[in-house]
Amino acid sequence: MKALPQRIVCLTTETVEVLYLLGEQDRIVGISGYTTRPAIARQEKPKVSAFTTAKIDKILALAPDLVLGFSNLQADIAASLIQAGIEVHVFNQRSVDDILRMILTTGRLVGATDKAETIVQDIQHQIETVRNSAANLPRKPKIYFEEWDAPMMCSIRWAAELIAIAGGEDCFPELSQYHSAQDRTVTPAQVLARMPDIIIGSWCGKKFQPEQVAAREGWHNIPAIKNNMVFEIKSADILQPGPSVFTYGLTQLQTIIRQWSHANHMQNQLTAEAT
Repeated sequence: MKALPQRIVCLTTETVEVLYLLGEQDRIVGISGYTTRPAIARQEKPKVSAFTTAKIDKILALAPDLVLGFSNLQADIAASLIQAGIEVHVFNQRSVDDILRMILTTGRLVGATDKAETIVQDIQHQIETVRNSAANLPRKPKIYFEEWDAPMMCSIRWAAELIAIAGGEDCFPELSQYHSAQDRTVTPAQVLARMPDIIIGSWCGKKFQPEQVAAREGWHNIPAIKNNMVFEIKSADILQPGPSVFTYGLTQLQTIIRQWSHANHMQNQLTAEAT
């Protein structure tokens, strides 16, 4: 159908992932250099942007009939393209429901509504399966999720929601609602006061260093440190708000929480036997 966009530039990885899942990858003519999924996209598609910057002339040379962006951080790129006469759709998904709606909207934009609905239904089924399994846990572990280390930033909203789905309790639920990472900064003392059972690091764009985390002042007293419950979930698996946060991020959260629950159960048994 000619009325549908035929030449799409994706400024972030999430819409690339969705279009490939929909089988509509032939419409993509340009991607972000930070695209991670699917890996083949990096080989097949020209890179025309970073995250907050883009090669406007290169995008215009591709003659796109639609550009897909993400968040207020790409507002300047979007404005430049709009001024040049390009149609732009900027998503701003910050929650699980927002991510599912982004998938549906992308599907509608390319005339693949039925496929998009099937993808969303499969994800919703996965969520319910994980949630039902988590309902059997004897206790919810308190989890500190660190998105960045300098300054320390805690869970973005969808990460906090995934933690809850998997059976955990986010350490800073009052902060996860904020869009801006700056509004989610915390201090070592604040985390120490919350005494998390599990610490998960997902430093956006660099490798998590658990030994640096454990060395923070006073943190040797935190249960997560004492019990060796410090884990990494790579940022590409949980901080890029597309289907991968479920297929990779949620499954890893579930595994981590199950590991903690098993270790906690064994420790309780040993304590009971000792008394």
